[in-house]
Amino acid sequence: MATFHTASILVVDDNPINLKVLFEILQQSDFKVSIAKSGESALEKVEALLPDLILLDVMMSGIDGFETCRRLKANPKTKEIPVIFMTALSDVVDKVKGLKLGAVDYLTKPIQHEEALARINVHLELRQTQMKLVQKEKMSSLGQLVARIAHEINNPVSFVYGNLPHAQQYINDLLKLLHLYEIYTPHPSPEIQAYLEEIDLEFLKQDISKLLKSMQMGTERIRDIVRSMRIFSRLDEAEYKPVDLHEGIDSTLMILRSRLKATNQRRAIEVVKDYGELPLVECYAGQINQVFMNLLANAIDAIDERIEDWEKNRNTGSQCFIPKIRIRTEVIDDYTNLVISISDNGVGMSEDVKNKIFDQFFTTKPIGKGTGLGLAIAYSIVVEKHRGTLNCKSKLGEGTEFVIVLPQLCYKK
Repeated sequence: MATFHTASILVVDDNPINLKVLFEILQQSDFKVSIAKSGESALEKVEALLPDLILLDVMMSGIDGFETCRRLKANPKTKEIPVIFMTALSDVVDKVKGLKLGAVDYLTKPIQHEEALARINVHLELRQTQMKLVQKEKMSSLGQLVARIAHEINNPVSFVYGNLPHAQQYINDLLKLLHLYEIYTPHPSPEIQAYLEEIDLEFLKQDISKLLKSMQMGTERIRDIVRSMRIFSRLDEAEYKPVDLHEGIDSTLMILRSRLKATNQRRAIEVVKDYGELPLVECYAGQINQVFMNLLANAIDAIDERIEDWEKNRNTGSQCFIPKIRIRTEVIDDYTNLVISISDNGVGMSEDVKNKIFDQFFTTKPIGKGTGLGLAIAYSIVVEKHRGTLNCKSKLGEGTEFVIVLPQLCYKK
């Protein structure tokens, strides 16, 4: 099956024999299989498991399959999971009812093994394809929006930035002229003298240079942000080509700068860059930048979650905690492999969570705050698009490290 991870399936049936048969069939086909013996049990398990697909019996004691499906589709966290009904019913009305509730298919009992596996694979592949299309459209729209904003900001900022040196020169000339007036006209009229005191001329002469310097720093900062936005979007570099990955990491950090700043709950997050001497690396630059964005945003979330846990437990440890993200890069194996490591000292993950993080739609975030697509797509970009690896090392309470290895053809600078 064309998936980038072992797909997980939840089988819901109140018949032990059916459960046993399906469990064995699916496990032999390398699926991760979980079981539930009732609709109520399925609803309890599904949010924790977030399987890729649900096989759901229609006729069950307690709440039947139709009601179970209705509740699954009413839950924002589970509504996108494909449901295939299993039933001995042959009535078209019942099948139509199930499809209207959101089921994607039916398996008629007694279940034919080859047919069941074929239908399951089709729907899993469709789901993965849909996820990729949605993400591709999302990234394309985001890239276009970022590039458009960067272009619109760039023009007026460049105008201001380009005119600041002239403004500085004109002001210097006027100050020099004013100084000459002070030398050769030491006793101005009472009206002029009163106005000089009103505007505090001495303070104005000292402060105006500082003001212009601040304006120059501000416009330089905006120009840096615009440049980072353009690098991040990479709309003009959609092809596979040699790029400087440090530039991509730095542009991503620039975009995330507001999230790295100090908040009411924590200090500013310290970013330690341990950059090696990197060659240019062949890759899809925009997609790799999206991987950096997902991993760095997750690192910030993990640090904030650690602080929240301390606050909930009223632990004063947060006051001396120094939040930190470390980015390390190096080349290995005679310039044939490149390693990027992004680690944080955030909340960390349990073994159970760590084993699921690359699964589609799996998320530990509250409803509305996470889609469960970020890491799955990052994994797909690294592994499928670039033939690399993306691994995670983490311990609960001790932070997390993501390690990317890109076995690309590199170009020495």
